[in-house]
Amino acid sequence: MRIILVTGVGGAGRSTVAGATAVAEARGGKRVVLVSEERDPLRGGDGPRVLRPEPAADFRREFLGFQARAGTALDLLGAAPFEDAELTELPGSRQFALLRALREVARGDEDVAVVDLPPLPEALAVLALPEQLRRYLRRLLPPERQAARALRPMLAQLAGVPMPAQWLYETTARWEAELAAVQAVVEAPGTTVRLVLEPGPAAAPALRAARLGLALQGRALEAVVANRLLPADSEDPWLAGLTAEQHRHLAELRTATDVLYELPHLGREPRGTEDLALLAPVRPDVAPGPVPEWPVEDRREEDGVLVWHIGLPGAVKDELSLVRRGDELLLTVGPFRRAVPLPGALRRCTVTGAGLVEGDLRVRFTPDPGLWPRTP
Repeated sequence: MRIILVTGVGGAGRSTVAGATAVAEARGGKRVVLVSEERDPLRGGDGPRVLRPEPAADFRREFLGFQARAGTALDLLGAAPFEDAELTELPGSRQFALLRALREVARGDEDVAVVDLPPLPEALAVLALPEQLRRYLRRLLPPERQAARALRPMLAQLAGVPMPAQWLYETTARWEAELAAVQAVVEAPGTTVRLVLEPGPAAAPALRAARLGLALQGRALEAVVANRLLPADSEDPWLAGLTAEQHRHLAELRTATDVLYELPHLGREPRGTEDLALLAPVRPDVAPGPVPEWPVEDRREEDGVLVWHIGLPGAVKDELSLVRRGDELLLTVGPFRRAVPLPGALRRCTVTGAGLVEGDLRVRFTPDPGLWPRTP
């Protein structure tokens, strides 16, 4: 399955573009599902199947399930259980509901899934969430500690009360499996990201932020969609001035991206699938690009080091920091941060330098003589 994730600057029309993309793919003969929180994303028309995440219902179901599994421990604490009717969703429920919907459509039998993501900052946070949460779970409840499972019945007898560790680790294992499944969907080669912008002063900064945030996650931006372009042949001086300003920013986008879809302003809100078909950012000659790789260059013979190349297009040296912590490299780039697992060979090395060259972060690692195998 191909999954097209659509995000953009708030108010730029990303939901409209997502609906138009789904309609165009369906009219091209594909079986399509559109994931969107919009009440009527296809504007009342027929077309692809629509899946609407339901954060409130999703939160209640997950919370009540957790409460049931933790019943013994909660009874020991004297807790009063909640009932379905009194539960209201907590902050973050929308993000988890969206991720579960993404996992659900990936298991379906459609050819294409178009996902209407939140605005850019939140979308980047949602895409990073599965990996981040898995890291937290591994640190707080390491799987190795489950090796002591055989001792728990004896400890429970000595203490005189049931031990809650069993259900805790079972719950953690279930969360780990679910998060791993969602992360696999997000990182799959067939999953691409499109950025919807309205050409203007905010377009270039948004494009830079999107590229940088995705690059830190090891993803690339498939295409940029320039939405609501005004007609260039208007005789109205006021409209002509707006058009000239818009097209100046559009020219900047053309030079800054490889794939740019240009969509017209309809002069009204889209009404049904026929209008959405006029806004279809589809070019059959454009295929999903490869997932970016961060290669390790072996320069031991020349310089005695290994160099890890991390692609960060648009990164600025003053906004970049990195710290080695165990088998991870903690990378901060502007407002984005990620704990990146080190490749196996680099775990036996020490960081001895780093430099940023035209969006390529080059981290130098020197092999640790005590850990590196000796050559005869």
